[in-house]
Amino acid sequence: MNKILIWSIIVAMAGFLFGFDTVVISGADQQLQTLWGSSDVFHGSVVMAMALWGTVIGAMFGGIPTNKIGRKNTLIWIGVLYTVSALGSSLVNDPYTFAFFRFIGGLGVGASTVAAPAYVSEIAPAKDRGRLVGFYQFNIVLGILIAFMSNYLLSNIGENAWRWMVGVEALPAVIYTFLVLTVPKSPRWLLLQGKRKEASVVFKQLNPEGDIEQKMKEIEDSQHDHHSSNENIFMKKYRFPLLLAFLIAFFNQLSGINAFLYYAPRIFQEAGLGESTALLSSIGIGVTNMVFTLIGISLIDKLGRKKLMYIGSIGYILSLSLVAMAFFLEWGGLAVPIFLFVFIASHAIGQGTVIWVFISEVFPDQLRASGQSFGTSTHWVLAAIIPSTIPFLFGTIGAGTVFAFFAFMMVLQLLFVKFIMPETKGVPLEELEKILTKSK
Repeated sequence: MNKILIWSIIVAMAGFLFGFDTVVISGADQQLQTLWGSSDVFHGSVVMAMALWGTVIGAMFGGIPTNKIGRKNTLIWIGVLYTVSALGSSLVNDPYTFAFFRFIGGLGVGASTVAAPAYVSEIAPAKDRGRLVGFYQFNIVLGILIAFMSNYLLSNIGENAWRWMVGVEALPAVIYTFLVLTVPKSPRWLLLQGKRKEASVVFKQLNPEGDIEQKMKEIEDSQHDHHSSNENIFMKKYRFPLLLAFLIAFFNQLSGINAFLYYAPRIFQEAGLGESTALLSSIGIGVTNMVFTLIGISLIDKLGRKKLMYIGSIGYILSLSLVAMAFFLEWGGLAVPIFLFVFIASHAIGQGTVIWVFISEVFPDQLRASGQSFGTSTHWVLAAIIPSTIPFLFGTIGAGTVFAFFAFMMVLQLLFVKFIMPETKGVPLEELEKILTKSK
């Protein structure tokens, strides 16, 4: 179990770079808009959102290298993309080249949401799968927290503060790239490639006392049934897993989580806080996110995925409704920050903890990368569209209306959890495959 834990943590570091890369731009947001004199539309859709469009492409096509060259090799290339993006975006002098290098980093983010959860779900024992895949989400929020702290500490070093903010990511990117070289290839992927001897070695490392031959035979039988018939995730029998992956990703973004993380300082200033206080409040958001993610990870294999989603959904509805009211009624002081802290806690313990675990569970081995790619593509298309519209929407219909819409969508998520979402806690992947492909 120690080796599984260490390998899971190393692979999950891709999530740290994901979280850092996603949020670090929030600290440079207004400085870059002033520096380049960009309009709200150009700044939101190009400078700020280009990394997200890269993420969309990385998520849509990340399943291809994850299947072809393997989970491990894909993760190595992800580290290279993060490194190039961080160094490149810190050295440019115009918004277009900046957007290009941010796009490259986005490719890494998108591909990591396919390859990392798929890898960990394939090496983890069923009873610990939620917790181990959950390390990916923990690393995302740790990266978010470190990015908020880094932005705050670097905010007063002069006119080139933004260069240091985006460039410092190169250091953890290089460390991650070298560490991921030490993990083995996924044994399930090795079996898909017909490399039975290599797979046996890895399975022996994962479970020295288990019946390796019996385990491999069960997996090979399942893989052969689907491989021989050239199945894909859009076949009729996989409509239910496809629906599950789509809906959990859809509601994740319709909570407004990425819009908030990208524009946390701006939202706090809209609520009446000063610039320095807004940046400091952003650090509080990062701490809240990490603490409640840890709670979620500790509970996901005990309470299950559905119960965490119930808790998160109810928290979403209450907190987002209160944020909307605070803007409508012009409540001053710390009202908006407090309600948004509750929003972040609700996200962390619910959707934040569950989404990557759940999507990695609902598809069979040979379709896992494709299914993961579909679910994460849905997530990232919306994650690109929604934040890019925030400056415009805040300036036209107002923040209150935006947050009221997000609250309504979370009511619909609660109905999804109640009537559609199955519980996957502790169920072996092969058994889940049989259950979900038979569900109506």
